[in-house]
Amino acid sequence: MPTMNLEQVCRTWGLPLEIADALRRSGVEDLYPPQEAALSAGALAGESLVLAAPTASGKTLVAELAMLQAVFVRGGRVLYVVPLRALASEKYEDLHGKYASLGVKVGLATGDYDRTDPRLADYDVLVVTNEKADSLLRHRASWLLDGLSLVVLDEVHLLADPSRGPTLEVLVAALRHARPELQLLALSATIRNAEEIADWLRAKAVISDFRPVPLRTGVYLAGELLLSDGTRRKVEGELGPVFDLVLDVVQEGGQALVFVATRRSAQALARRLSRPLSGLLSEEEAQELSTLAQRIERALDEPTPICRELSACVRGGVAFHHAGLHHAQRKAVEGAFRGRLLRVLCTTTTLAAGVNLPARRVIIRDVRRYQAPYGSAYIPTLEFHQMAGRAGRPGLDPHGEAVLVAKDEADRDELLVRYVLAPPERIASQLASSGTVPAHVLGAIAAGYARAREGLREFFSLTLLAHQRGPEELSFALEEALRFLVEEGMVMEWQGMLLATPFGELVARLYIHPLSAVVLRDGLTEGQARGLSELSLLHLVAHTPDMERLRLRRADLEELPLVVEREEFLVPVPRPGSHEYTEFLSEVKTALALSAWISEAPETELHRRFGLGPGDTYRLREEAEWLLYAAQRIAGLFRLAPGPLSVLRTRVRYGVREELLELVRLKGVGRVRARALYDAGFRDLASIARARPEDLARVPHLGPGLAQKLKEQAKSLVG
Repeated sequence: MPTMNLEQVCRTWGLPLEIADALRRSGVEDLYPPQEAALSAGALAGESLVLAAPTASGKTLVAELAMLQAVFVRGGRVLYVVPLRALASEKYEDLHGKYASLGVKVGLATGDYDRTDPRLADYDVLVVTNEKADSLLRHRASWLLDGLSLVVLDEVHLLADPSRGPTLEVLVAALRHARPELQLLALSATIRNAEEIADWLRAKAVISDFRPVPLRTGVYLAGELLLSDGTRRKVEGELGPVFDLVLDVVQEGGQALVFVATRRSAQALARRLSRPLSGLLSEEEAQELSTLAQRIERALDEPTPICRELSACVRGGVAFHHAGLHHAQRKAVEGAFRGRLLRVLCTTTTLAAGVNLPARRVIIRDVRRYQAPYGSAYIPTLEFHQMAGRAGRPGLDPHGEAVLVAKDEADRDELLVRYVLAPPERIASQLASSGTVPAHVLGAIAAGYARAREGLREFFSLTLLAHQRGPEELSFALEEALRFLVEEGMVMEWQGMLLATPFGELVARLYIHPLSAVVLRDGLTEGQARGLSELSLLHLVAHTPDMERLRLRRADLEELPLVVEREEFLVPVPRPGSHEYTEFLSEVKTALALSAWISEAPETELHRRFGLGPGDTYRLREEAEWLLYAAQRIAGLFRLAPGPLSVLRTRVRYGVREELLELVRLKGVGRVRARALYDAGFRDLASIARARPEDLARVPHLGPGLAQKLKEQAKSLVG
């Protein structure tokens, strides 16, 4: 296909010419070779494609053009599927910002797995996570498929991720089962077996190694950078490998992204780097960074040590980024790095699957990471390629560099062979090995994808597992899952039909693992006789496989057994010294952290005692609240005494003691303001409704404007 400009693309495929203007405003001028190849292969003609091309080569533009063609020409709707909530938010903001003025209605849906919300059908483009899309299909949300013309599968290489891959795999099977003719557009920068994945999807493979910014990869040792093309060059400096590599690129006007293994390392490195880098800032930059630092420190009502540490680093033009940060802090750091205000970002390797933050030089300091229960292990080669792909910004950098840091010559050779010169691993199904087959089998039965064993095998024959491993391994996994579901009363077989019981229907709609449901049901049943204490319920949700548990520190191994001795739990305590006992201690620590949260422990204490950052606390309470809600629903189904579940769930949501529950109903009042109001004598909505605004304004953390709004809210609520 000859090179086409944007107007020609619009005319050829019947798109409004205003789209060309919108794309130019976002920085697009000409089509890159992978984009032309994708259009030639039928991306705008309804053909399913697997587009495998490096980062920044224009895969997203192909998806957007196909999306616009589906909306404007075919009159259809689009599902844009991403693996992470952060990516979903980023994608929503980008698409809405570009195309809302053209009349394209873009929506966002994440979480709330027991709701279908038919209003989502009003959007032309709906950005969803894998789990949300799967949940909507389980709920038989017929509007989701009505008029659906295109599904974009972003970051499709995450099929190989044990935690996210199985859901994506089954989601694809469900979409193909419901709509065999549906156009699928799968995107990835690192997919070695693109043809195999395309064959699975009955799609065409479009493969390209084109990059708009040349990428150099290599290994740094003792002042010398050895690149994959065999060239060597010196890097001046005497401060140490990472410092020298960072200062070298920053002094050239570029930015650096540094990957390390742990949060503590990211924070420590950012703290040390901020000292030499602060001397390179102009007066204007220093002032802008100071303003940003103040905003970051005040992101929470109660600043934590992490807030203050991040703020101090930012003043030097450096930041750290990890999942422990508050959402507002992460967004501020990401925006400042994209805007080139921050020179260096130190982050954990988990960002490789996160938001898009390119830099001229990517430095991978650590290639080993702790993986329970195995200990330290090399990261996958695919992950290295994901990190390396972030090197180089089109239009800003002459090239991108991805550099591994070696300790000695033997280590340099290992890094060259294992990462620099090696292709990424094949994308292989994780469905059978992930422990999630029962959940997906139950989901398939509850959603009506399969009504008999043969239908179940037929449905799962559409998975990557079946495509790669064949029918025998698939059949074994399905039979094992069915046996568990029947034994636990979630599925029954009658006259050859597979039927979800009321328990199974509820579990599928709650979108929790069947084993979590069994834990909650059995624990609540046990609690009928022994009573349901606050800590025992918090431990019960921490005992489920759906709950992320806190890692143990050395001191925990001495302190937590004492807690186990004096408390009663709703599940058996394992034998001390066993692996199961260590897991149990981790669950107890998680329950204690939740207990501290609802007892209004300040963020500083949560960090000191449990190692929780604001982002960790948010995820922990979100997971716990959902599982407590699930426990309520299960208790209702089996007519079990719910105990304090309802109140406990609300306390977990807000992080307050019971006496503040009425106050946190007010918009703009969180745990800190609620406690301040309570301590000032405003202990219910009626007292706030009666109060003089000037008296309310004197309460800490309020002020005149908010005081007036709270008084008006309280009056409307109490009538």
